[in-house]
Amino acid sequence: MTPQSPARSTEAALYTERLGISPWAWLATLAVDLIIGFEILLGFPHLPAWVPFAVLLPASAALLVWSGRIRVTVTAEEFLVDDARLPLAVISDVVALDAAGKRESLGVGAHPLSFVIQRPWIGPAVQILLDDPDDPTPFWVISTRHPVELATALLDAIKKIR
Repeated sequence: MTPQSPARSTEAALYTERLGISPWAWLATLAVDLIIGFEILLGFPHLPAWVPFAVLLPASAALLVWSGRIRVTVTAEEFLVDDARLPLAVISDVVALDAAGKRESLGVGAHPLSFVIQRPWIGPAVQILLDDPDDPTPFWVISTRHPVELATALLDAIKKIR
C-alpha cells in the first residue's frame, strides 16, 4: 500500500516507538547554541546578553522535537509509520537489519520505488517485504532502535491474521 494520511487508528498498539533525538544530540546542540550566542554577542556588543540565547535555544529545541516526531506503531491490523499505513495482510516477510544492513539496503543497489523512513542518528532498521500486486513498492525500510522487537511484533501480528 502507498502512504496515506487518514486519521490515526484507535486500536491497541502491539508495539510503539518514537524515533526521537538522542540525548547527546541535545547536548551538542546546546553547546553549538552557546558558541553561536557568544559569537553574536562579540559582533554586537550593545545587544542585551539574553537576546541571542532567547532566540537560539527555543528555536533549536523546536527543531530537535520536530526532527524526532516520527512514531512507529504495530496494531492488530496495520503497521503505521508517521502518517503512512500498511495493512499487515500485504506483508510477506520482515527482516531486522543492523547498521551495515541498513546501509546496504539504502545504498547504490536500492530499489527506487522502496518506501524509506530513515533517521541518520538511528543505526538499525527493519526491511518489510511486500506482496501486493496492486502496489509497485517492493519493500519498506524503517529506522528503529529495536529492530528485533519490531520484526517480532510484526511477524506475530501477521501470524494472528492469517
